[in-house]
Amino acid sequence: MKQRLPSGSGYERTRRLLRKSGLCTVCQEARCPNQFECFAKGTATFMLMGENCTRNCGFCAVAHGGTKIKPLDAEEPARIGSAVADMGLKYAVLTSVTRDDLPDGGAEHFSRTIDAIRMKCPETKVEVLIPDLQGNRAALACICNSEPSVLNHNVETVGSLYPQVRPQAVYERSLELLARVKEINPAIVTKSGLMLGLGETVEELRQTMKDIRAADCDLLTLGQYLQPTADNLQVHRYVPPEEFEKIRETALELGFSGVAAGPHVRSSYQAGELYKLAV
Repeated sequence: MKQRLPSGSGYERTRRLLRKSGLCTVCQEARCPNQFECFAKGTATFMLMGENCTRNCGFCAVAHGGTKIKPLDAEEPARIGSAVADMGLKYAVLTSVTRDDLPDGGAEHFSRTIDAIRMKCPETKVEVLIPDLQGNRAALACICNSEPSVLNHNVETVGSLYPQVRPQAVYERSLELLARVKEINPAIVTKSGLMLGLGETVEELRQTMKDIRAADCDLLTLGQYLQPTADNLQVHRYVPPEEFEKIRETALELGFSGVAAGPHVRSSYQAGELYKLAV
């Protein structure tokens, strides 16, 4: 599970650009194990709408708490558009904390950010990793109407583990969101992700992958859950690399256009390469 430390100028250049722009990345906030590799390659996943989440999922290291939730920064979309241009990104990934305090869950903010990137970099592909928006159909349509290249929503784990892993989410609601994207705009590539090692069974995992594929989801990522802090859920099991490969083969047999599976795989890891498998 070890990762190489960064080397070369790419890592520091990316850090400087992000620090200068005052933007958050999920790479740092969620303590992603791939941040050194991605920064060295000049890529990052921008995190919208602040550093504090309105939910408290058992697996996540992002800060949470209602008193720390800040109003939206109206200038953030433009700053992200400029950062994408400065970094020369051909593929940009946006995500956010969950903002259940907002009527639209932050959908308009996502839409404005997509538009700001397109204004600065019309050829750049944009992937969004969104929360469940509490099932708000109009909010989802708002994001889809800005036509992101990929819309990602992570199911995260099997349904039986939701009470421990995602206590404020609903398994069926996440599946419905993925299916609804295709109803709104069939041209948008859809994507989801699962963490392994939380206590799921082999049969539960297979059924969950079938459920996600039944929602007409195109791409799937599968990675090892790592406990980010002492306050988060403990790892139930470390899945061997060869088992990840078998799971990837099973997912492809279920009909996914592209599957990334491995201990270090995360939602946005090498996202541009995975996208190419769906177009």
